[in-house]
Amino acid sequence: ITKHLRDEGNEVITISRRNLSNNKYHYQCDISNYSKLKETYHQISKKKYKVNALINCAGIASMNLAITTPPQITENLVKTNLIGTIFTNQIFAPLLIKSGGGRIINFSTIAVSLAIKGESVYIATKAGVEAFSRTFANELSSFGITVNCIAPGPIRTDLLSGISDKQIKSIVQKQIIKKEMKAYDV
Repeated sequence: ITKHLRDEGNEVITISRRNLSNNKYHYQCDISNYSKLKETYHQISKKKYKVNALINCAGIASMNLAITTPPQITENLVKTNLIGTIFTNQIFAPLLIKSGGGRIINFSTIAVSLAIKGESVYIATKAGVEAFSRTFANELSSFGITVNCIAPGPIRTDLLSGISDKQIKSIVQKQIIKKEMKAYDV
């Protein structure tokens, strides 16, 4: 997404847990840490950027049956996928309001609608993102801000590194459009 937007001439500010020191528009921060995310917001807001969009695509997955998912994994999934998305929306929406409106795009997954076995905790976090996005859209509509949630099918990224080709093909066959997505499609 970042590459595509930059290729079209947009300046893109990125936030991730990883340090990307070769990018002057990058901030290193764990989005599930409210105080650190708020510090990052202050650093960005001081630059007086006109912010048109917020794209929340941070996420982690762990493919386990619910009864075998360790508590720490459950907490990490909820903190990153759901709480991190909520914090990012709460903290950065004022930049969109100051800019006169814009778009927020939060990421879910097709796994929510397919109820894929072995992904119940992950799916619960993403279903929460969907519910949050619908409600937050109502809260921000009067500011000219749209909030949408996209739920792509499997895309071969680091998130799917432990998933077999057979499992990916099985998910694709359950989709309405039986085609494996590429990052460009998003």
